[in-house]
Amino acid sequence: MSETPKTAAATTEFAVANETLQAAFDIDFARRLEDTFTDAHPVIGSVVKGVIVHVDSEAVSIDIGLKTEGRIPLKEFEDFNTGEVKVAVGDLVDVFVENLDDRKAEARLSREKARREEVMGALENAQKANEPVKGVIFGKVKGGFMVDMQGVLGFLPGSQLDAKPITDANPYMYTPLDFQVVKVDRKRNNLIVSRRALTDDGTLADRDSLLSGLKEGSRTKGTVKNITDYGAFLDLGGIDGLLHITDIAWHRIGHPSEVLKVGQIVDVVVTRFDEKTQRVSLGMKQLNDDPWKTVDKTYPIGGKVEGKITNLTDYGAFVELAPGVEGLIHVTEMSWTKKNLHPSRVVQSGQTVTIQVLEIDRDKRRISLGLKQCMENPWDAFTRANKQGDKVEGTVRSMTDFGLFVALTEEIDGLVHVSDIAWDKAGEEALNTFKKGDKVEAVILSIDTAKERVALGIKQLSGEGPATSSQTEGSSLKKGDVVMVKVTDTDADSITVSLGGNDVIIKARDLGVSKAEQDPNKFKEGQEIQVKVISTMGRKVGLSIRALVQDEERAAVAEYANQSEEGESALAAALKAAGAKSKTKAKAADTTEAPAAEAEAESDAKPKKAAKKKAE
Repeated sequence: MSETPKTAAATTEFAVANETLQAAFDIDFARRLEDTFTDAHPVIGSVVKGVIVHVDSEAVSIDIGLKTEGRIPLKEFEDFNTGEVKVAVGDLVDVFVENLDDRKAEARLSREKARREEVMGALENAQKANEPVKGVIFGKVKGGFMVDMQGVLGFLPGSQLDAKPITDANPYMYTPLDFQVVKVDRKRNNLIVSRRALTDDGTLADRDSLLSGLKEGSRTKGTVKNITDYGAFLDLGGIDGLLHITDIAWHRIGHPSEVLKVGQIVDVVVTRFDEKTQRVSLGMKQLNDDPWKTVDKTYPIGGKVEGKITNLTDYGAFVELAPGVEGLIHVTEMSWTKKNLHPSRVVQSGQTVTIQVLEIDRDKRRISLGLKQCMENPWDAFTRANKQGDKVEGTVRSMTDFGLFVALTEEIDGLVHVSDIAWDKAGEEALNTFKKGDKVEAVILSIDTAKERVALGIKQLSGEGPATSSQTEGSSLKKGDVVMVKVTDTDADSITVSLGGNDVIIKARDLGVSKAEQDPNKFKEGQEIQVKVISTMGRKVGLSIRALVQDEERAAVAEYANQSEEGESALAAALKAAGAKSKTKAKAADTTEAPAAEAEAESDAKPKKAAKKKAE
């Protein structure tokens, strides 16, 4: 009885062993052996949950539950927006298992790749649901653009940026935009997105209804989708319109980006609509009244107003009188005395100035302004304080070959001609007695406010000049007198003669009638010549050889012209012709008179010569 249970138990134990043995025979020991010598593991290449067990200044230690831990650099836990690291011991995080090292009992983990896998999953779901995903274009490459899709790098083909070709992609850069996920390939890390797909799908349905209700003058809203140097393109909800830079505001703007930005919704007016090409032109400034309609009433001619300098050019300065209303101060209207100066030497950009309205052309939208008209003319102040004959003081501001410019005030200069420097010196010798910066006294000889000129004389401060010297004792020179003088000096364009013990300069043009006779080198020092007094203004005497020769020729012509034709000699006819020719040159009359006179003289001389020959 006692042996039977023992035998049954043994039988049952042997049956279990046979089942276990049979299961063992079914195992592929070769494959199991190969797996033992490889690193393959089910969790490698996947995202798993891990618990943070330690945090230091460089890395985070994470337990992934496989009797092994891994370390991940602390920077991989930084927040994308703030850059802060917010982790603590005990936190449960997703990590990507790159590899396991059983010998060191460590795992190579990555938080960034886990995030990428998470985002890729979200992108796959968005693709299946046909939903838009936010992204930022941050770079341009061949054929398209690089897009940051929540930490995953994506590619945007150039043709998929917008429904229309885009020449300037800068307004789209670094701006959050909606994209359609076109393709996701995890194995190849390939992500392709499109912005055009969203634009086409969202606008085609309403495009026809929008076009049917679009007309010139209608008001609508638009979203700025692209900004260029010449304007901005607006999405009207199915069709694009161009807002040109000149239609953004009545006032001048440098670039559309000063007023608009991508994504902004603005009110606009349809200024033009072409049904054939479906092109729409828009305007923003048309929503407000044109300030030029009442500009002539707001700014009457002759009135003084204030304005702000907005732009400087070589020819003047633009002044903003009000938003949308600008005028020009021409460079000639900036100063009473300073000529040919750059506007930047008078005014600066951004400066507020008081100006006078000179002229308005409302059709051409132009206003001429004057700055100097709001200041006192220094010439008026000078003429009130000075008159001809007054003595003045000044500083030599500059020197030229013909005289000295003396600063009488800060803005007004007077000219001392080289002939008015000294009685006993002429030309370069007189100029050499002065230098720039010298203080001088002078007499005002004349003031011409129309030409803005002041003539000064230094020699007039001293004693009498040659105009009071007598030709003979007890007699004075007067205009028209003929006197004998002696040449004392010559230069390139004049000669100096002595008259009554004083030097007088005769310019080259007064040395003769023809060009050949006007050469100063023909005269020698010590040579005595006859001259005619042509002026005795003040103490200044003017002498001329040319005037004397012309007088003699005219007298000879007049004398022989009074003779009868029968008694007239060939010499008389020649003198008559020469006189007529000289008179013609002097009066700058028709050049044909001289040849005619010569022909007439020759025809008159022929019968005389024949008669004389016959008599002989």
